Amino acid sequence: MKLYHGSIEVVEFPEIRQPNRTLDYGSGFYTTTDYDQAVQWARRRLRKDQNEAYVNIYEVDIDAIRKANTLWFDSPSEEWVDFVYANRNDRVYAQFALFESGLIDKQTLIRELKTYTLVDQLLFHTPQALESLSFVDFRRIAL
Repeated sequence: MKLYHGSIEVVEFPEIRQPNRTLDYGSGFYTTTDYDQAVQWARRRLRKDQNEAYVNIYEVDIDAIRKANTLWFDSPSEEWVDFVYANRNDRVYAQFALFESGLIDKQTLIRELKTYTLVDQLLFHTPQALESLSFVDFRRIAL
Protein backbone atom coordinates (compact mmCIF):
# COMPACT_ATOMS: atom_id res chain seq x y z
CA MET A 1 0.00 0.00 0.00
CA LYS A 2 1.31 3.47 -0.88
CA LEU A 3 1.37 6.27 1.66
CA TYR A 4 2.25 9.93 1.17
CA HIS A 5 3.77 12.56 3.45
CA GLY A 6 3.68 16.25 2.50
CA SER A 7 6.70 18.24 3.64
CA ILE A 8 9.08 21.08 2.90
CA GLU A 9 11.87 18.51 2.75
CA VAL A 10 12.58 15.07 1.34
CA VAL A 11 12.07 12.59 4.19
CA GLU A 12 13.88 9.34 3.44
CA PHE A 13 14.07 8.41 7.12
CA PRO A 14 10.83 9.27 8.92
CA GLU A 15 10.99 10.31 12.58
CA ILE A 16 8.55 10.64 15.44
CA ARG A 17 8.09 14.39 15.89
CA GLN A 18 6.16 16.61 18.25
CA PRO A 19 3.31 18.40 16.47
CA ASN A 20 3.66 22.12 15.92
CA ARG A 21 0.02 22.63 16.92
CA THR A 22 -2.07 21.41 19.82
CA LEU A 23 -4.78 20.34 17.38
CA ASP A 24 -2.95 17.34 15.97
CA TYR A 25 -3.26 13.71 17.06
CA GLY A 26 -0.08 14.01 19.08
CA SER A 27 3.52 13.15 18.31
CA GLY A 28 4.29 10.87 15.40
CA PHE A 29 4.80 10.71 11.65
CA TYR A 30 1.72 11.69 9.64
CA THR A 31 0.86 10.03 6.32
CA THR A 32 -2.15 9.69 4.05
CA THR A 33 -3.29 7.43 1.21
CA ASP A 34 -4.46 10.53 -0.69
CA TYR A 35 -1.74 12.14 -2.85
CA ASP A 36 -3.68 15.41 -3.25
CA GLN A 37 -4.10 15.69 0.50
CA ALA A 38 -0.32 15.30 0.94
CA VAL A 39 0.17 18.10 -1.60
CA GLN A 40 -2.10 20.35 0.49
CA TRP A 41 -0.22 19.48 3.67
CA ALA A 42 3.11 20.31 2.03
CA ARG A 43 1.86 23.65 0.69
CA ARG A 44 0.55 24.64 4.13
CA ARG A 45 4.02 24.10 5.58
CA LEU A 46 5.70 26.57 3.22
CA ARG A 47 7.00 29.84 4.63
CA LYS A 48 7.36 33.01 2.56
CA ASP A 49 11.09 32.45 2.06
CA GLN A 50 10.61 28.90 0.72
CA ASN A 51 9.78 27.87 -2.80
CA GLU A 52 9.96 24.07 -2.70
CA ALA A 53 7.68 21.46 -1.22
CA TYR A 54 7.62 17.69 -1.61
CA VAL A 55 5.37 14.68 -1.42
CA ASN A 56 7.33 11.75 -0.03
CA ILE A 57 6.17 8.32 -1.14
CA TYR A 58 6.35 5.18 0.99
CA GLU A 59 5.25 1.57 0.81
CA VAL A 60 3.74 -0.06 3.89
CA ASP A 61 2.49 -3.55 4.63
CA ILE A 62 -0.98 -2.66 5.85
CA ASP A 63 -1.65 -6.19 7.12
CA ALA A 64 1.37 -5.92 9.42
CA ILE A 65 0.14 -2.53 10.64
CA ARG A 66 -3.34 -3.85 11.41
CA LYS A 67 -1.80 -6.68 13.48
CA ALA A 68 0.28 -4.25 15.54
CA ASN A 69 -0.98 -2.23 18.49
CA THR A 70 -3.21 -0.08 16.29
CA LEU A 71 -6.20 2.19 16.53
CA TRP A 72 -8.05 1.99 13.23
CA PHE A 73 -11.08 4.12 12.42
CA ASP A 74 -12.78 3.59 9.05
CA SER A 75 -15.49 6.13 9.85
CA PRO A 76 -16.66 8.32 12.72
CA SER A 77 -17.72 6.23 15.72
CA GLU A 78 -17.94 6.73 19.48
CA GLU A 79 -14.39 5.39 19.93
CA TRP A 80 -13.16 7.78 17.18
CA VAL A 81 -14.98 10.72 18.81
CA ASP A 82 -13.30 9.94 22.13
CA PHE A 83 -9.88 9.75 20.46
CA VAL A 84 -10.25 12.94 18.41
CA TYR A 85 -11.77 14.80 21.35
CA ALA A 86 -8.74 13.89 23.45
CA ASN A 87 -6.39 15.14 20.72
CA ARG A 88 -8.37 17.93 19.02
CA ASN A 89 -8.57 17.80 15.21
CA ASP A 90 -8.84 21.36 13.83
CA ARG A 91 -10.92 20.37 10.75
CA VAL A 92 -13.84 19.49 12.96
CA TYR A 93 -13.10 21.67 15.97
CA ALA A 94 -16.36 23.66 15.79
CA GLN A 95 -18.46 20.52 16.18
CA PHE A 96 -16.29 19.33 19.06
CA ALA A 97 -16.72 22.73 20.72
CA LEU A 98 -20.51 22.24 20.58
CA PHE A 99 -20.08 18.77 22.08
CA GLU A 100 -17.72 20.04 24.77
CA SER A 101 -20.17 22.78 25.77
CA GLY A 102 -22.99 20.23 26.09
CA LEU A 103 -25.04 21.68 23.23
CA ILE A 104 -24.98 18.39 21.32
CA ASP A 105 -24.55 14.78 22.45
CA LYS A 106 -22.08 12.22 21.11
CA GLN A 107 -24.52 10.66 18.63
CA THR A 108 -25.38 14.09 17.18
CA LEU A 109 -21.68 14.86 16.93
CA ILE A 110 -21.08 11.65 14.97
CA ARG A 111 -24.00 12.38 12.66
CA GLU A 112 -22.72 15.92 12.01
CA LEU A 113 -19.15 14.74 11.40
CA LYS A 114 -20.32 12.27 8.79
CA THR A 115 -21.33 15.27 6.63
CA TYR A 116 -17.71 16.50 6.53
CA THR A 117 -15.09 15.26 4.14
CA LEU A 118 -12.81 13.89 6.81
CA VAL A 119 -9.12 13.60 6.13
CA ASP A 120 -7.48 10.25 5.65
CA GLN A 121 -4.52 9.86 8.00
CA LEU A 122 -2.25 7.08 9.11
CA LEU A 123 -0.11 8.21 12.02
CA PHE A 124 2.95 6.29 13.16
CA HIS A 125 3.66 6.79 16.88
CA THR A 126 6.58 4.43 17.55
CA PRO A 127 9.98 3.64 16.02
CA GLN A 128 8.78 0.05 15.57
CA ALA A 129 5.81 1.25 13.54
CA LEU A 130 8.09 3.42 11.40
CA GLU A 131 10.09 0.31 10.51
CA SER A 132 7.10 -0.84 8.45
CA LEU A 133 7.55 2.16 6.11
CA SER A 134 9.86 1.92 3.12
CA PHE A 135 10.82 5.13 1.33
CA VAL A 136 10.15 4.79 -2.40
CA ASP A 137 10.52 8.23 -3.98
CA PHE A 138 9.49 11.87 -3.76
CA ARG A 139 7.76 14.35 -6.01
CA ARG A 140 8.59 18.04 -6.12
CA ILE A 141 5.37 20.04 -6.00
CA ALA A 142 4.74 22.81 -8.48
CA LEU A 143 3.88 25.97 -6.57
